[in-house]
Amino acid sequence: MPAIDTGPGLRRSVTLVHVVMYGIGLILGAGIYVLIGDVAAIAGNAMWISFLLAAAMATLTGLSYAELSSVFPKSAAEYVYVKAGFNNDFLALFIGCLTIFVAITSAATVAIGFSGYLAVLLPGYPPILYAIGLVLALSFLNYYGIRESVWVNSIFTLVEVSGLLIIIGVGLSIGSVADTNYFEMPGIAYSSHAAIISTILASTVLVFFAYYGFENISNISEETKNPTRTIPRALVFSILVTTIIYVLVAVSTVALVGWEELSNSTAPLALAASKALGNNGIIVLTILALFATTNTVLMMLISGSRIIFGIAKYDEAIPTILAEVHSTRKTPWLAIIFTMAFTLATIILYSGKLTDVASISVFSILVVFVFVNFSVISLRFKQPTLQRPFMSPFKVMQVPIFPVLGLIMTMVIMFQFNYHVVLSTVVPLISIMILCLILTKRKIDQKQKQKSLKS
Repeated sequence: MPAIDTGPGLRRSVTLVHVVMYGIGLILGAGIYVLIGDVAAIAGNAMWISFLLAAAMATLTGLSYAELSSVFPKSAAEYVYVKAGFNNDFLALFIGCLTIFVAITSAATVAIGFSGYLAVLLPGYPPILYAIGLVLALSFLNYYGIRESVWVNSIFTLVEVSGLLIIIGVGLSIGSVADTNYFEMPGIAYSSHAAIISTILASTVLVFFAYYGFENISNISEETKNPTRTIPRALVFSILVTTIIYVLVAVSTVALVGWEELSNSTAPLALAASKALGNNGIIVLTILALFATTNTVLMMLISGSRIIFGIAKYDEAIPTILAEVHSTRKTPWLAIIFTMAFTLATIILYSGKLTDVASISVFSILVVFVFVNFSVISLRFKQPTLQRPFMSPFKVMQVPIFPVLGLIMTMVIMFQFNYHVVLSTVVPLISIMILCLILTKRKIDQKQKQKSLKS
C-alpha cells in the first residue's frame, strides 16, 4: 500500500511500556465507575465471572488486531486492514471514516462526563465550558508531541490504577471476603442451569463494553518503536492487566457493600470507596474520575487524528494535506485541528443527547470489529504465505479459530442492542456510506482524468 508523499514522517518514540500504559488507560476509561452497579444487578456476587468471560471475548478480537498490526504497522489501522482483506476502496474508506466517527463522538461524550465531575468540585460555571477547555488543552498537547502525550497518559493511568488498587486493597482487607458467596446471583435457583447461563451471558455482554478501547492501540503504530513486535504484545498485556484489575474490583466491592447496595446506587464505585475510605471516598473517586476521563479524551483525540492522518496518507479520496506532518513537532497537526474542531462541534451541538450518541458509537465499533475479524480470515486464504510476525493461534485447515469466534461473539453482542439504538445507528452509517461513495467516485474520476492527460 504505497503512501502519498506528505513530507517528514511521524517520530518513532513510543516504547512498549508506554503503549501498554496507553492501552490500559484506553480500556479502564470511565466506564468502571458506573458500569459495576448495572452488572451487580444482573450477576450479583458472581459478576467476577462476567469480567473474565468478557475479557475472553475481547481477547478474541484483540488477537485479530494483534495479527494484523504485526503485518501492517500503520496509522488508520482498520482502514489498512480492511483494504488488505477485502481489496475494496469504498469498504476500506467506510470503515476508516466509521472509526473517525467513533473516536470523535467518544471524545465528546467523555469530555461532557469530565465536565460533570469537575462541576462537583468547581460549581458556578456552565459545565460545557469545562468540556471545551479540556478538548482545547489536550489538542494542544496532542500537537506538541506524541512523546509528551504518552508520558502524560502514563502518569494519569498510574494515578487511576493506583486509586483503584487502594480501593481494592482496603476492600479485600476490611471487607467480608471470607463470608461472601461469590457464586450468589439475584433470583436464580441453582438447580436451573439454563437460568444461570442466561444471567451470566447477559452480564458478560454488558461488561464487554468495559474493554472497549483496546483497538485504538494499533493507531499509534507509526510512532512506536519496533511496532510489529510491540503493538501485538501491548494489546495482549493491556487486556490481561485490566482484566486482573476488573476482577479484583468486582471481588472487593461486593465484599465491602454487597451486590444489592451496588445495584441500587447511582454511583456504585463511589459508594464502595466511601465504605473503604470514609468521607474522603467520594472526593477520591471524583478525582480518579477526572483523571480517567481526561486520559480517555486525550487518547481518543490522538487516535482520531492518527486515523485521519493514515487515511489521507494512503488514500487520495480525502485531502492529502491532512497527512501533513509538522516539521519540528513531528505530529499530524492539520489532522489534529480537524479532530479538535469536530469534537468541539459535537460537544456544542449534541451536549444534551450524548448518551444516545455514545450508544451509537459503541454499536458502530462493533461493526468495525466484524470487518477486522473478517479481514484476518480473508487474508489467511488469500495470502497464506504472508509473513506474520504474530499469528492468532489455532486453526482448522486454513480457518483461524479465534477470529471466527471473535466474529461470532461480536455479532451476538450486536443483537443484544435494542431496536432504538440500531435504528439510530442507521442514519450516521448511511450518511458515512454516502460520503464515502462520493469521495471514492471523486478519486476514480481524478485517476481517469490523469490517465487521459498522460495519453
